[in-house]
Formats: sequence, structure tokens, C-alpha cells
Amino acid sequence: MSPVAKRKKGKFSIPGKYLLLILTCVCVVLMAVTFFTDYSASPLNKLVGYVVVPFQDGVSRIGTWLSVRVDELGELRIVLQENQELKQQIDELTVQNTQLQQDKYELNNLRELYKLDEQYSGYEKVGARIIARDSGNWFHAFIINKGSEDGLSIDMNVIAGGGLVGRIIDIGPNWAKVNAIINDDSNVSGMVLASSDILMVSGSLQLMGEGVIGFGQLIDSQNTVKVGDKVVTSNISDKYLPSILIGYISELNQDSNNITKSGKITPAVDFEHLEEVLVIIKTKQQIEDK
Repeated sequence: MSPVAKRKKGKFSIPGKYLLLILTCVCVVLMAVTFFTDYSASPLNKLVGYVVVPFQDGVSRIGTWLSVRVDELGELRIVLQENQELKQQIDELTVQNTQLQQDKYELNNLRELYKLDEQYSGYEKVGARIIARDSGNWFHAFIINKGSEDGLSIDMNVIAGGGLVGRIIDIGPNWAKVNAIINDDSNVSGMVLASSDILMVSGSLQLMGEGVIGFGQLIDSQNTVKVGDKVVTSNISDKYLPSILIGYISELNQDSNNITKSGKITPAVDFEHLEEVLVIIKTKQQIEDK
């Protein structure tokens, strides 16, 4: 039996080394035909046109598609990296913007305190920051970060935002508690600046829901007091220094006794947004004794 082809149990097989030799010979023959003949004019050219060219075109299209996808992935990586960098910049700018807004807010507060300091330049004052307050929507009672070690004492007047805030009612070495004029237990002797008529300003947290506090006992026999008039602390007040702005009359009514009048005052101070205050470091009693 020939060693090239063997039949084993009814199956025909060719050893691998002889199969490789046959394929090599076929390739050499095809190369020789291509070299010594006009390939483009041969009938084989039609076969190439129908088989090889479409295959090459398909491979070219796939290669182009893969190249485009690779480029897009590269661009996507760049975009993602730039997006991450932009997010970091936005975060940094947001922090800076927040800090600038806070600085601007504090600067405005300091400007208001400076104007207030000039407005009441006749009194020696010290600045303080609010560090705590009683529960509620308003700063009707709060704690400041200055105390007896800073020269403060009970009954010293506290001002902010252009007007009277209240007075110190309790004190420690480095803190003091302030009771505001809007508190329910607060009563301040006031005076209508335009007419010098005396009235009593009474705190009311309920009225502060409308942004006002009440007043009464106004004797206005000449009917000179009108809405919009300024109300300041009076000379006869036992706890408050005179001529500190309390607010503006927003409502005026004749009492049933036809003698006195009562109404409402819009405070000069924004008792919803207090942060810093000024404390006049002399009580009325100390100034009178001096």
C-alpha cells in the first residue's frame, strides 16, 4: 500500500507533511502563472473581481469603521477628562462665590454698624456677635459673645441696624443675654420725634408676625402725630438712653376714652436677621450719676 494515502477502517487520510507539500506546490504554480502570464487579461481576473475585490472592500469598510470608533473613543476620553476638570473648577468657583457672598454680607453688616457708630457717636460702644438665641422666628432674646470682662454690665443698651435692639438683662465673664424690645415682657418709654409727645412701646411677638410692635398711652391733643413719624427713646425712660431710634408709626388709632391714642410701630431693626450688634458701654444710670 502507498505510504502517501492510507485507508484505515474505511477512511481515507493524507499525512500532514504530504498535505503541506501539495499546498506548497500549488502556491508555487499559481505564482509562476501570475508572473509569466497577463493576469489582468486572464479568466482568473473575473474570479478575483467577484470574490477577492468584494472581500477587500468589506475589510476596508470594517477597518475604516474601527478607525473611526477608535478616534471617537480617544476623543471621548479627552472630553471626559475635560468634563472632570470643569467639574472641579465649578466646585472651586462655587466655594469661592459662597465665600465672596459671605464676605459681602459681613462687609455690609460692618458698614451698617459703622454708620450706626457714627450716628450715635456721642456714646462709647463695643461690637459683639450673637452666638445663641431663644427659640422662635425672632431675635427676641439672645446671647452675645462679650461680657463683664469686656466692660459690659446689666441694663446697657444694645443697638443695630439703625435703631434700638434692647438691653442686657443677664451677664457672665464672656457672655451677656439681651432682651429685645419686641419681647412680650418689654416696655419702653418712647417719644414721637416730630411733636415730642410721649408714648409707651410694648413688645409683642404676636404682632411681630405682621412685622410691627404696639404702642399706647399717646396723648396727641393737637393731632400732630401722623403715620410715618419717627419714634425714639424718651428722656424719662429709666433703662434706655434718650433719642435712640425705635421705629416708625405705621398705624394710629383713637382710644375709646377719646383722650389717648394707640397703634403700631414698624421697628427700625430687622429682628429676623441679626448677627452683630453694638453695645453702649454706659448705662443710663451711670451717665446720670456722672
